[in-house]
Amino acid sequence: MIPQVFKEVIDLGDGREISIETGKLAKQAHGSVVVQSGKCMLLCTVVSNYKQADVDFLPLTVDYREKFAAAGRYPGGFFKREARPSDGEVLTMRLVDRVLRPLFPKDYHSETQVMIQLMSHDEDVMPDAMAGLAASAAIQLSDFPFECPISEARVGRVNGEFIINPTRAQLEESDIDMMIGASADSVMMVEGEMDEISEEEMTEAIKFAHDAIKVQCAAQVKLAEAFGKKEVREYEPERTDEDLEKKVYDMAYDKVYAVAKSASAKHERSASFAEIKEDIKATFSEEELADFGGLISKYYSKAEKAAVRDLTLNEGLRLDGRKTDEIRPIWCEVDYLPSTHGSSIFTRGETQALATVTLGTSREANQIDMPSYEGEERFYLHYNFPPFSTGEARPIRGTSRREVGHGNLAQRALKGMVPEDCPYTVRVVSEILESNGSSSMATVCAGTMAMMDAGVQLKKPVSGIAMGLISDADSGKYAVLSDILGDEDHLGDMDFKVTGTADGITACQMDIKVKGLSYEILVNALKQAREGRLHILGKITETIETPNADVKEHSPKMISRRIPNEFIGALIGPGGKVIQEMQKETDTTIVINEDPVTEEGIVEILGVGNTGIDAVMAKIDAILFKPQVGSIYEVKVIKMLDFGAVVEYTEAPGNEVLLHVSELAWERTENVSDVVNMGDVFDVKYFGVDSRTRKEKVSRKAILPKPEGFKERPPRDNNSRGGRDNRGRDNRGRDNRRDDRKPRHDKKED
Repeated sequence: MIPQVFKEVIDLGDGREISIETGKLAKQAHGSVVVQSGKCMLLCTVVSNYKQADVDFLPLTVDYREKFAAAGRYPGGFFKREARPSDGEVLTMRLVDRVLRPLFPKDYHSETQVMIQLMSHDEDVMPDAMAGLAASAAIQLSDFPFECPISEARVGRVNGEFIINPTRAQLEESDIDMMIGASADSVMMVEGEMDEISEEEMTEAIKFAHDAIKVQCAAQVKLAEAFGKKEVREYEPERTDEDLEKKVYDMAYDKVYAVAKSASAKHERSASFAEIKEDIKATFSEEELADFGGLISKYYSKAEKAAVRDLTLNEGLRLDGRKTDEIRPIWCEVDYLPSTHGSSIFTRGETQALATVTLGTSREANQIDMPSYEGEERFYLHYNFPPFSTGEARPIRGTSRREVGHGNLAQRALKGMVPEDCPYTVRVVSEILESNGSSSMATVCAGTMAMMDAGVQLKKPVSGIAMGLISDADSGKYAVLSDILGDEDHLGDMDFKVTGTADGITACQMDIKVKGLSYEILVNALKQAREGRLHILGKITETIETPNADVKEHSPKMISRRIPNEFIGALIGPGGKVIQEMQKETDTTIVINEDPVTEEGIVEILGVGNTGIDAVMAKIDAILFKPQVGSIYEVKVIKMLDFGAVVEYTEAPGNEVLLHVSELAWERTENVSDVVNMGDVFDVKYFGVDSRTRKEKVSRKAILPKPEGFKERPPRDNNSRGGRDNRGRDNRGRDNRRDDRKPRHDKKED
């Protein structure tokens, strides 16, 4: 018996729909939905334990996986099953997590899992744009304490028109690719890349996406009501003590305010705050600490946050003494590492990034193999955040989700400035050596300089800045903070990172923690970010104004050459023999790809010196060489035969042809060595393919003057000897045998 199914349909306004369905699958989960658009189907399930975990945070896990079976494909690898999540899946997990997490109560600490699976793929639907909708819809069907429905939507712009959840083909033509997460009332998350758009255009795109999200949130409410809205579960709330909170606040606030106003460095300030906290704890007995120790720490953190925020709102000062729009001191350096293809150091305050660039062929492209997308990246960036960068010692367990996300943001910021005709595959690696606020933006700046140092001809340099916001809804005061510290990231109401050139925004990432943020404040914040971004850009261009004209002496040089399709096999050779020998002899790397449109061969030649590259180019020229009928060419004798000499064209070494003995000279030649010898160089005339021998014909004598009195040998008379067909044996021809010839058995009878 098929259970009752509940369904809501969302009209995207252009003939496309998104449906949300529940009641058929995964009914033992606390909430489950199937979200479908076209043939694309996502299954999302949510489960949360009823017992609170013994932690002081929400142990929320968001998992997004794309099943290869959804696209009718096999997973790669030996075991032929899905393994660790790809970077694309990790990025989708982060997008959903960032919107969901703030909507759970701060004292809700139950283990919670949100699992989203791509079960059916559609080439025209990008599934990550529906993951946030699926997660929120499943939670609405559960009994979780969750503030309100949310959704996420991708917005693109093609020919000046905004599009919600564009197809991948539309996205390739779009100058905006942004993902927005929001509730019906407030925008909560923005992330994306743009083609140098203005702050006002970015705000318009956010508004457009928010309008679509409001419809999706309303559909979730309707589905929950039809299904039967569950009562919110009861859970054991955190312990509170108002008297203790006031006591700690009164003891901490003024002292914290004074330290915050002293404009100290990170470690000095942290030590001072820790000392205040320990002094407060010292006023309590051992029994009180055993009973209220956790609350004391919690209430101290609240007092510290309040004091630092008030300092900024009341006096316009910040923890390190800067004004709200002031950027920390910056110093930069390029060409720091002698053996890399490009390198740079970018240091801003207590944040430092060391970037390196490696240049390679298309063989080094980053291969993307997901059920929803297959392709490659010729430019990619990797970001590493070791524990020593914050003065910590902690286990290193592979690349973290944070490292994947920060690296992706920096990559999106820079990739639009890498020219399409760049012959190299470019890999940038950012090593964070110090961190106190926005290492991802330091990565953008360091990556820009390192590529310019490597000779990558960037269209324009890119800089990035991290901004913060502190606001007070009661008083209406707010302060936008340029170039935030790590502590300011934690205590602020908005953390947003903006990258761009002098002409516009190339990427952004925002997490908005305050409800109902006005678009006016958002625009003002973006404009202040532009001023800071341009200031940082100026520091970058003071260090390196334009890309180096060429790659470094020890860096590989790259030349691309197109050849007709029919010559690809000759260049590769049987079993790859020709190309392998060329690479070995010239110390180069040769990669051959086929243009899917023209079907031409695209040959990439990579070598440190020009000598090897020139040798490969000469070999290709030789393979492509086509002599023209009637033209004269210089040749060299490379082999002597009884019936002629094998010669090669000097302008196309390796391209050989037979010079027959009869074409050496006008006089009769008995021995080839009477006229030419090994190594001789002379001119010949090319006559094309001989119709009789079906071989190419060249002649030396054709360009020599005829000797005086020379008589041509008369042409052979085929009829004099009966011709080739009868050879003078007409009476013995195959078709006119003697009619009176008797069979063998007749002779026996005679």
